[in-house]
Amino acid sequence: MKASEIRRKWLEFFAGKGHKIEPSASLVPHNDPSLLWINAGMAPLKPYFDGRVVPENPRIANSQKCIRTNDIENVGKTRRHHTMFEMLGNFSIGDYFKEETITWAWEFLTDKKWIGFDPDRLSVTVYPEDTEAYEFWNKKIGIPENRIYKLQENFWDIGEGPCGPCTEIFYDRGDKYGDLNDPECWPGGENERFLEVWNLVFSQFNHNKDGSYTPLPNKNIDTGAGLERFASILQDVDSNFDTDLFQPIIRETCTIAGVAYHTNADHDVALKVIADHIRTVVFAVGDGVLPSNEGRGYIIRRLLRRAVRYGKSLGIDKPFLFKLTPIVGEIMGTYYPEVVEKREFIEKVIRTEEERFHETLSDGLDMLSTIIAGLKKEGRTVIGGHDAFRLYDTYGFPLDLTEDFASENGFTVDHEGFENEMEAQRSRARSARQETDSMKVQGGPFADYTVKTEFVGYTDLVTSAKITAIVHGDSFVDIVGAGETCQVVLDRTPFYAESGGQVSDRGTIANDQVQAEVEDVWKAPHGQTVQTVKVVKGTLRSGDTVQAEVLAGNREDIVKNHTATHLLHKALKETLGDHVNQAGSLVEPDRLRFDFSHFGSISAEELARIEQRVNEQIWKQTGVNIEQKPIAEAKAMGAMALFGEKYGDIVRVVQVGSYSIELCGGCHVRNTAEIGLFKIVSESGIGSGVRRIEAVTGRSAYLYLDGQLQLLREAASLLKSNVPDVPKRVEAALAQIKELNRENESLRGKLSSIEAGSLTDNAKTVGGVTLLAAKVNAGDMDSLRNIVDQMKVKLGSAVIVLGAVSDDKVNLVAAVTPDLVQKGFHAGKLVKEAAARCGGGGGGRPDMAQAGGKDPSKLSEALAAVEAIVAGHS
Repeated sequence: MKASEIRRKWLEFFAGKGHKIEPSASLVPHNDPSLLWINAGMAPLKPYFDGRVVPENPRIANSQKCIRTNDIENVGKTRRHHTMFEMLGNFSIGDYFKEETITWAWEFLTDKKWIGFDPDRLSVTVYPEDTEAYEFWNKKIGIPENRIYKLQENFWDIGEGPCGPCTEIFYDRGDKYGDLNDPECWPGGENERFLEVWNLVFSQFNHNKDGSYTPLPNKNIDTGAGLERFASILQDVDSNFDTDLFQPIIRETCTIAGVAYHTNADHDVALKVIADHIRTVVFAVGDGVLPSNEGRGYIIRRLLRRAVRYGKSLGIDKPFLFKLTPIVGEIMGTYYPEVVEKREFIEKVIRTEEERFHETLSDGLDMLSTIIAGLKKEGRTVIGGHDAFRLYDTYGFPLDLTEDFASENGFTVDHEGFENEMEAQRSRARSARQETDSMKVQGGPFADYTVKTEFVGYTDLVTSAKITAIVHGDSFVDIVGAGETCQVVLDRTPFYAESGGQVSDRGTIANDQVQAEVEDVWKAPHGQTVQTVKVVKGTLRSGDTVQAEVLAGNREDIVKNHTATHLLHKALKETLGDHVNQAGSLVEPDRLRFDFSHFGSISAEELARIEQRVNEQIWKQTGVNIEQKPIAEAKAMGAMALFGEKYGDIVRVVQVGSYSIELCGGCHVRNTAEIGLFKIVSESGIGSGVRRIEAVTGRSAYLYLDGQLQLLREAASLLKSNVPDVPKRVEAALAQIKELNRENESLRGKLSSIEAGSLTDNAKTVGGVTLLAAKVNAGDMDSLRNIVDQMKVKLGSAVIVLGAVSDDKVNLVAAVTPDLVQKGFHAGKLVKEAAARCGGGGGGRPDMAQAGGKDPSKLSEALAAVEAIVAGHS
């Protein structure tokens, strides 16, 4: 049974049991530490289980792609380790429980309509205290006691959140995979004979922060079955890599490398690693994860480079992974159309990354060869840790690749020395960060400094102040000269220290003897405001009186954006729903950025309504009232408190008329009219259920709109039009392009007809069947299909296979008329065989199929092979 058929049956089975089928969705981070990413469509399960959210349908089923890289080194070396796999799942949120899910699992596994496993080959494990599950398997299902195992580890718990006992179902693969006399050969033991195929989790408790367990509001079901494992059993193959989920990739890699599968153990490992990693990379890139040096992007870069390295061990010395992208699409595209729809983009990303790494590989190998040559002259056989680290640090050369190359030349690598160099680099990085951040985080010299600072910046942007402390380096000092940077504490300050998303003020500290520019402002451990300043001229002295002045224009732009952020928060709730909550913000002089919780995309119409609601509050010239209130009173007024923020007994309440009320320590306008204008610049998704809006106000909004208008004027100039007529001119241009395309298609059709008219003479009778297998002139696949369609009409009953060369690639189309399809001729098989002769692949329906190839010189041989196949069939 094909993997796609298993997946289809799973979804069909649970749809018949009243489940909502969740479609394939983008990958998002997952809270299970063993899973890196999982389908976004299943991200809301936790709030479903703990009762915070009520789903539309309490029964859910899906097949979800998951990425796991915590045991990457095992991939290719075991039968079932993968970095990406498909988890078949069915879920109940407070609906059915143990009886139903066990009954349905047994039905799906043993009924010949579905999977059809031999019931005698199935065993289960249960949690020792879960007598209910034990009794149900034994009494209701009829599994004998000697095939039910009690295991203490059968309790699904990944830390804080929903958890509960589970029962696992194992399939006995038979004597070929293990001897029952082996003490480890039993369900749950370390063996290959008993294969876990399904885990049913009875999620009925909540693991609390304090370590205690309490019952959930509803009893839930959370199951997971491995599609790859089902496929390995039903296709009766040794490992997951021998199933139809991986074999097409492995075969194509063998063709590229010129090697054979199952003839060399090391080659087999490399082929499996490549097949596994390219699947993961294709899906991740398709979901927008690009190779980089950090976060998710680094994991993808690592997998790509690992696959390249294994390709090198097969003798592949040029980019090849991108060529496997279409194969992944052929295998997975039916259920995951994005890997087909985004094929060109995915190929481009992978090819670019491969080319870059091959460049570093080449440079690194040159450097490594030089190192080895030098060591040979010195009579040494160990590559030093410093050199190995330099290869890694400069060229991204993995240590294991250095070790492989060294081994080939009779050398070893000082692994310990390499690790010491790595640790030294980490220490340097930590020191650099500490120098920059230690005062802010730990206080440095300010850790025990308790002299208070009065903040007057809500009302005054200029104030006279006394310097109470100066820190230079990591010590308190009395004076600092021109050109130096230091930290200054004043007895009163107008400078706002960065917090709550609002950036710190800029400005000056000066008197007749000194002028210093304020570059940063932050809070010391005991609440004092610390100004980081650069002394421009004169000498800064502790105890002096200075004038502290905030850069007014900078602050004015900041407060416009901060108040606009509050208005935006409210407008989002009004437009999208009360589930919207702030997840982060940044308020700068020239823009604002607001992150918020929301599942699903936001339409252009919704975005326009949000923007208009904010501007309506600006146009109303609403007053902004700010008061200090007890927190209980503020909350009673309806003030929004931000999740994760800590508040004291007395809080600052910022109220914009009757429209918005929030707890906030930031700076704001006195009236919304001061904002002037609000314009959304971009909106995007940045994570699981989190979206981001970037916007501008005031002068930045004017500059943004003016820039857009300039672009429109440039477009009008190119179209030789005035601005109001640009849409009409663009529409006319598009219509003209459409007409030219239509004429082009018409000409292609005529050319195809001319080509087809001369082809009938090439048809021949082979074994009583009319066969046309010929090379034609066709610029693309559409033209080729058109010629085939015309030949079907002209010939009536025939097998037709036509090939053409375009851009140094082979295009092939095959067709079989209905009467010959009934006699067993299959267009998909014919075109697949022909394409294989040209170094390509493809397939399709019995009556029509197409394929591609890489070697135009083999086209005549491919067409001759078709004739031989037809003759053999007859």
